[in-house]
Amino acid sequence: MGFPGVWMTESESVVYRVVPKCACSTIGQIMYYSDHGRFYDGDIHDSSEGLHKWAQDHSQPLIEANVTAHKSYAFTCVRNPYARILSSFFDKICGIQRNGGRYRGNMVPMLMQKYGIEVGGDDGKQPFDQIRSFRRFLLFARDTIQWRRPMDPDIHWSAMSGHVSTFVVNGGRYDKIFWTEKFGEGMQQVLDAIDTPHAVDLSAIPRFNESEGHGPKRAHPVEDYFDDLSMHLVYEMYKRDFDLFKYDVADPANKMPIAEIDLDEVHAKLGG
Repeated sequence: MGFPGVWMTESESVVYRVVPKCACSTIGQIMYYSDHGRFYDGDIHDSSEGLHKWAQDHSQPLIEANVTAHKSYAFTCVRNPYARILSSFFDKICGIQRNGGRYRGNMVPMLMQKYGIEVGGDDGKQPFDQIRSFRRFLLFARDTIQWRRPMDPDIHWSAMSGHVSTFVVNGGRYDKIFWTEKFGEGMQQVLDAIDTPHAVDLSAIPRFNESEGHGPKRAHPVEDYFDDLSMHLVYEMYKRDFDLFKYDVADPANKMPIAEIDLDEVHAKLGG
């Protein structure tokens, strides 16, 4: 099993478990910069040098040795489940991807046919009923998570706790889990706890939002997309995420956490 989704600086100053749709592009670029004094030219997800990643064969023994011995500070970052699934919809379902095509090829046409989802035309720019389409997408996401039909859940909408847990189950331990909603504060605490070859001034770091501009702009506040049924579906899919990472399941308008994350609780509940 190993440590899927784990990135580590070449200097081994820090280890990070990627959680999709949770500021991972910005975090990856900060890690890259902290080693090299420059940003990676392109989407950090495409890098094959300058950053150790579990997906790169040569990185695996180094990551495994580091994580199992807990040699470096290890962290991850999470996000409000309501905002995260909404972001996945606009980016992955409605958006045109970097390669100029639809995400996962024939998935979107299948969703339009089977679930009656609209995505704003061929370029994602035409007006459509975003709320109705999103709620239909939620049914599809629930089907993938609950029954793995019509496909396995995608990493961009599978539960954060599932991503976070692979690190724990295989012998890793987190020193910090922080919220995207308090990114500056959380990332600064990570930087304060580690020694990096190059100093990082967070206030000068741009936000690398690689999904920005892929799809249509969100036309309504987050809470407008969720009625009672949608909230029920979201809770069904992400109960552990709300519980462990302390988000407000009762109010989609409140993106902020409502309590502190208890790392001991996370390790106990995800380590089984």
